[in-house]
Amino acid sequence: MPWPVAAAAVIAVALLTLPLLALLLRAPWSQLGELLTRESTLSALGLSLGTAAVSTLLCLILGVPLALVLARSDDAPPLVRRGLRALVTIPLVLPPVVGGLALLLLLGRSGVLGAPLEALTGVTIPFTTLAVVLAQTFVAMPFLVLAVEGALRGVDPATETAAETLGASRATVLRRVTLPLAAPGILAGTILCAARALGEFGATITFAGSFPGTTQTLPIATYLELQRDPEAAVALALVLVAVALVTLVAMRDRWVPGATA
Repeated sequence: MPWPVAAAAVIAVALLTLPLLALLLRAPWSQLGELLTRESTLSALGLSLGTAAVSTLLCLILGVPLALVLARSDDAPPLVRRGLRALVTIPLVLPPVVGGLALLLLLGRSGVLGAPLEALTGVTIPFTTLAVVLAQTFVAMPFLVLAVEGALRGVDPATETAAETLGASRATVLRRVTLPLAAPGILAGTILCAARALGEFGATITFAGSFPGTTQTLPIATYLELQRDPEAAVALALVLVAVALVTLVAMRDRWVPGATA
């Protein structure tokens, strides 16, 4: 390995690991139990886990069919296929705050859909727990869709064809052949989606605000505690780091296709 390449790699590793090491070194370990059992902390953690679970389920219900459409869209016109993939991918590169603003302009009290919805039903979505779920779904679904699409493209079409020649309907082939073969990719996408939903901040605080017990998730609580009690903020940050580590362990050799942990 040429020394400039090795040196750049070492700097890259240091840039990625030293901030986390600093977090561990400055953590208030002696007060960790007290800080993490505060009522506000438990409320934020419970809200984060609950909304992340609901948004992940919503991503599965909507994202798996979308991934199937993308995986089977090779015969579609290139413009349609590329446009659909761009729409799916854009939340990955869009600043989360912009995503939250877009949701607010769509579903806010004077939004494109929010105004008619309030006029007809009296229901408002922004600054509610439902808004948290929608914000998390918006930013997390692409992770699931892209992972599931890759898994579906890896399914041997000959297997599906063989099942059809034996008399299985398309729905049966999908349920009994395609989805089971793509199950590892679906699981990997689900884990990534859940982790992203749990760590969502920008779109949530823009679209849902920060109301304790209603919309104040763990990342938002961490940010607010940084201004009031830095030690509490570090304790909450450790929880989020732990979630990230659990996600990596759960992913194992699915981090990069063809690579092993």
